[in-house]
Order: sequence, then C-alpha cells, then structure tokens
Amino acid sequence: MKYLCLVWCEEGKFEALSNEEREQLDRDSMGYDQELARSGHMIATEALQSPANSVVVRVRHSEISVTDGPFAEAKEQLAGFTLIEARDLNEAIRVAAGIPLAKLGSIEVRPVHNFG
Repeated sequence: MKYLCLVWCEEGKFEALSNEEREQLDRDSMGYDQELARSGHMIATEALQSPANSVVVRVRHSEISVTDGPFAEAKEQLAGFTLIEARDLNEAIRVAAGIPLAKLGSIEVRPVHNFG
C-alpha cells in the first residue's frame, strides 16, 4: 500500500539552525532517503521551497484566480513529502519516524486513495 508522509515544520525553525546543524540535517535526510530506496520503501521524495514562493489557484464559476502564497497564516507549514510503499500503517509509521525532520517538525502519514 502507498502512504504519503507529509513533512510539516514550524515556520523559521529550519532557518534558526546553525549552518552546521542544517548541513547535518541535510546529510541525515539524504542518507535516510538512500536507506529507504535500498529497502524498497521509497517511491518519491521532495523538499519544498518556502511558502513565500507559492501561489494558490482557485476556480470558481469557471473563473481562475491566482493569489500569492502562503494560503493561510499557520504555525506549521508543509516542507516536503515522501511517498512510500509499506505493508500497513504500522510499517508506514515506523518509516515516517525515521525521517530526520520528524525531530524538528512533524510527519503526517496518510494512505493514498486507490481508485481501482
């Protein structure tokens, strides 16, 4: 079964790290990604740019509106995602707990809907 691990981080928390801490977190993250690829869990993973670089698109009554991001003031913001393959929710939680950013923010584990 596929699970999406959404990485949430409090705004400014990553930026507050020292250069050395950020570099270590990057190394840990890349290492864990490689471990997930070797184990067969990894489908895809991406880090996202700051919400300040986002836009929000809405279509209402066939009219398109585009607003500069972020969409809403929130304490935590989506920082990235990892799409994994896991036997069940328990295995997905174990995989999510290993994501290094879980120590800085939180990981939301959500099953992918199967339209089959």
